[in-house]
Amino acid sequence: MRALIQRVAWAEVAVEGSIVGRTGHGLLVYISIAPTDTPRDAQWMAEKVASLRIFEDENSKMNRSVQDVGGGVLVISNFTLLADAQKGRRPSFMGAAPADLAEPLTDAFFEALVGQGLRAETGRFGASMAVRSEAAGPVNILLDSPAAPGV
Repeated sequence: MRALIQRVAWAEVAVEGSIVGRTGHGLLVYISIAPTDTPRDAQWMAEKVASLRIFEDENSKMNRSVQDVGGGVLVISNFTLLADAQKGRRPSFMGAAPADLAEPLTDAFFEALVGQGLRAETGRFGASMAVRSEAAGPVNILLDSPAAPGV
């Protein structure tokens, strides 16, 4: 599982011109599921995102989490995060899980965030989405879940 986590002043996502999810101060999280990912990866990733200290404290040190600052999270499914562009000019998306595996694990990640006490909203899995945001920092973190044993 891979996540691109961006600290934002605000973010919103629209499908067919209608806003389906938004957050104010908090995180915009693009999430991608690999074929070997499990519900354990979704739980691990949610706990990490909720507790990642990337918000500044009173001393301007990144020492607070989205939970600490009372921020929200907007989750966007994004299989292209697992693209392999090492060869040729067209990325391969073979590293991304098929939709029948990816959708329930994306939902599990989202539900685990809510279970962490976060206000979270999401886009629509598989839809063409227009994502708008205002970066804060900018702060962007690329995070991979730990590999399963033996992988």
